[in-house]
Amino acid sequence: MAKKGLMIDYLLCTGCHSCEVSCKLEKNLPTGEFGIKLAEDKPWQIDDDTWEYKWIPVPTQLCDLCEDRTAEGKVPSCVLHCCSHCMHYGEIEDLAKEMSELDRKAVLFTV
Repeated sequence: MAKKGLMIDYLLCTGCHSCEVSCKLEKNLPTGEFGIKLAEDKPWQIDDDTWEYKWIPVPTQLCDLCEDRTAEGKVPSCVLHCCSHCMHYGEIEDLAKEMSELDRKAVLFTV
């Protein structure tokens, strides 16, 4: 059986926190615990009128890629609810190929 993983294209993340919320609800995690945590790369000034932010979804040690959901053929909860479609779940080889075709950086996670 092929190994599955999660690819995150950080350039597309809007910082909506839907991945965090969906994971907490799916896993019934208590306050302060996260399966995926949205980090903020502090804002920096581009010019006099423009500031830029970057959001970075980071799976934690509690992430099991929703093994109960994926065993049923579903995608992880964070992928399902990602509003910007920056998260992709699938076979590692397919995701790695998709990453190599991007003109920007993405990160691949497995458990």
